[in-house]
Amino acid sequence: MIVIENPKKENWSRILKRPTQTVHDIENTVNLIFDDVKRNGDQAVSKYTCMFDGAILNDFRVAKAEIDLANSRISDDLKAAIQVAKSNITKFHIAQKTKRIEVETTTGVKCWQEKRAINKIGLYIPGGTAPLFSTVLMLAIPANIAGCEDIVLCTPPNKNGKIADEVLYAANLCGITKIFKVGGIQAIAALTFGTNSIPEVYKIFGPGNQFVTVAKQLATKYGIAIDMPAGPSELLIFADNAAIPRYVASDLLSQAEHGTDSQVILVSTSKDLIKKVTLEIKKQVVDLPRMEIAKTAIKNSKAIHLKSDRDALQLINSYGPEHVIICSKNETFFVDGIQNAGSVFIGNYTPESAGDYASGTNHTLPTNGFCKAYSGVNLDSFTKSITFQKITKAGIKNIGSVIELMAEAEGLKAHKNAVSYRLKDLKQ
Repeated sequence: MIVIENPKKENWSRILKRPTQTVHDIENTVNLIFDDVKRNGDQAVSKYTCMFDGAILNDFRVAKAEIDLANSRISDDLKAAIQVAKSNITKFHIAQKTKRIEVETTTGVKCWQEKRAINKIGLYIPGGTAPLFSTVLMLAIPANIAGCEDIVLCTPPNKNGKIADEVLYAANLCGITKIFKVGGIQAIAALTFGTNSIPEVYKIFGPGNQFVTVAKQLATKYGIAIDMPAGPSELLIFADNAAIPRYVASDLLSQAEHGTDSQVILVSTSKDLIKKVTLEIKKQVVDLPRMEIAKTAIKNSKAIHLKSDRDALQLINSYGPEHVIICSKNETFFVDGIQNAGSVFIGNYTPESAGDYASGTNHTLPTNGFCKAYSGVNLDSFTKSITFQKITKAGIKNIGSVIELMAEAEGLKAHKNAVSYRLKDLKQ
């Protein structure tokens, strides 16, 4: 890690710059593939699946026999673990349900709000070097709780045209039957436009690499909603002498092993803690199967020493990390003061990987500082809030003149007339 001593605030944005390509570098590729899929459908999807994933497929949809075979190959221990995670995620997301909100704003004017499920949704599950079957749970469970009717799952195949057994098991456990062997930009394009094989959806969920992130953003230009911009993983840890260095190092590495473009940052008011964590990282990284990936990510990451907790909190809110771990004797100060974060993990015994898998919170979170304006995936992500109102005769008499005056002031005569005709009839 690059150790930085008490940097000036005006240099924070430069120091904390994400190790990602600019949108401009990626946009041309995404636009070309979108245009091809829009015009040529499955033929284009097949071409890019072969080009990027090395798989030659005539049929993208996963057959029931493949799902059954995958289920039979998963160990009982892993099945039990996934079921525990499913239970905890379900409990947390069911608790997010809200009732109809109804109020009589004035006599005779009743307004209410109800949540309705988004009917058609697409779930994107990253594959590549680490197929994230846990993301299936994080997306499919709240979708089911919300009552989404049509759920389509896309995930990239390996070179043999297969999907990871764990992904298929998790999807089957969550009742997902429309599973397609398509990943990357072409998957997002297919969900955006629809093809003969892959249905068009109303909203696309799921994390991905930088290309998938830009593809999701482009999908919005075609009227498709997305959960959020979610790219390479990020973790910022604030730790002082209350933290256990071995745990801090393991948490940093847990995110670094996601990919070479992951960003992990340690912020501390203790130089001694930074030294101990740096040594622990060197010890632990050599035992990781994904050592080279983790090493590359760590090489680009920072350990920042600051003089005060107040400065550290300001840096956290300025950066807006996807994940934040707080291990501090001044824990409450940080918990109360954090404004910009995707998800916060508190104390020595709350590893970020708990949220990734089984504690119950959702791990699909905004990256690249988007947490300053976006929430992570939650139950409301799969619903729309629709407002209703009903006005009685007494009600239109009560607010009619208010509407007339406002409409006239805006120069909208027909708006005024819509009220005036009713009031005139009621007077007669």
